[in-house]
Amino acid sequence: MKKWIALLTTVLLILTSLSIAFADHDQGNGKSKDKRKDHKEFKLGIEVLLEDHKELISGKNVGLITNPTGVDQELNSIVDLLDKDPEVNLTALYGPEHGVRGDAQAGEYVDYYIDEVTGLPVYSLYGKTRKPTPEMLEDVDVLIFDIQDVGARFYTYIYTMALAMEAAKEQGIPFIVLDRPNPLGGTKVEGPVLDPAFASFVGQYAIPLRHGMTVGELAEFFNAEIGIGADLEVVEMKGWKRNTFYDETGLPFVPPSPNMPTLDTALVYPGTALIEGTNVSEGRGTTKPFEFIGAPFINSTELAGKLNALELQGVSFRAASFTPAFSKHSGQLSHGVQVHVTDREAYLPVETGLHVVKTIYDLYPDQVQLTTFFNNLIGNDWISQGIKDGMTVEEMKERWQGDLKEFKEVRRQYLLY
Repeated sequence: MKKWIALLTTVLLILTSLSIAFADHDQGNGKSKDKRKDHKEFKLGIEVLLEDHKELISGKNVGLITNPTGVDQELNSIVDLLDKDPEVNLTALYGPEHGVRGDAQAGEYVDYYIDEVTGLPVYSLYGKTRKPTPEMLEDVDVLIFDIQDVGARFYTYIYTMALAMEAAKEQGIPFIVLDRPNPLGGTKVEGPVLDPAFASFVGQYAIPLRHGMTVGELAEFFNAEIGIGADLEVVEMKGWKRNTFYDETGLPFVPPSPNMPTLDTALVYPGTALIEGTNVSEGRGTTKPFEFIGAPFINSTELAGKLNALELQGVSFRAASFTPAFSKHSGQLSHGVQVHVTDREAYLPVETGLHVVKTIYDLYPDQVQLTTFFNNLIGNDWISQGIKDGMTVEEMKERWQGDLKEFKEVRRQYLLY
């Protein structure tokens, strides 16, 4: 009898465990459904514009600054959406670096041309002028900006936006920014604030390397803090949260530029792009730009060992060799590392990037060159001098904290989410 009771008790325990497991499974599915539901509730600026604020553009001649990232969640191009809308008269397109269709490499100048799909004129904002001229804005009643940013100060699209805001202000044209997520989330702010003495098109204003803002928030910041004073309207997203990475929105990742192919690239970019200011390859011309770092004179095993010994948060380094198809060391076997982000919540790209630059310089001081472009990218000249003088990254971080704290205080006024 006792055996039967024990057996019955065991069966009941098993059934109870299975019931709990199925309940957890159902709850998990419910959470997944909720997450998918959140995706459905999420709306980009372009979608909010067309669904809720059509009056901003209806019956008006519209100029559009965009590139391949200007799509809705169904990957419909904003160019096509506006061109086919009977209530909107799309009159001109404007392309930033890499062009409206994204077919130009970094630094390549794109001339004026006619868009083959729409027959509309396309004006380059990365050619003879980076600011729309009065002639470019003829027959434009309202100017729209819809481009995906990547969250780093030296990504040039945000300055295309600022210059276009200036032009719109000068011509008395309203300026609309259709907001999009910051792929890195909007909570962390990193790196030195730009010294205005080192302003350039890879850093025009006093913001840190990782600014933690959306393009809409930056537009508000530029308009007030830089004194642009445009007639600005930011069409906000719906359902975006500051602590979400791009892939958590459910959006497909459309490469914002030829060398920004994946979200992994965007994660490392605020730090490893500093390699562009050296004679070491940042991986352009490979399938992993900004993830591969190297040069013919580097010992990959030695470099990976030194970097891994630092035990930096959320990242590991794998010894790797590669041959760039173009750009620095084109056609030459180069040795170095691949950057692997293991915990993106903990990962600090700017700090990591500086450690990479400093470690390579410390290992090969007679072969590594820190160019003036490095100063433009980092936004000052004291860090390059500090690297040469043996300054630690920790000392660098301590020095820029005061300016960073001040920026964060000002930044808070312009956060929309």
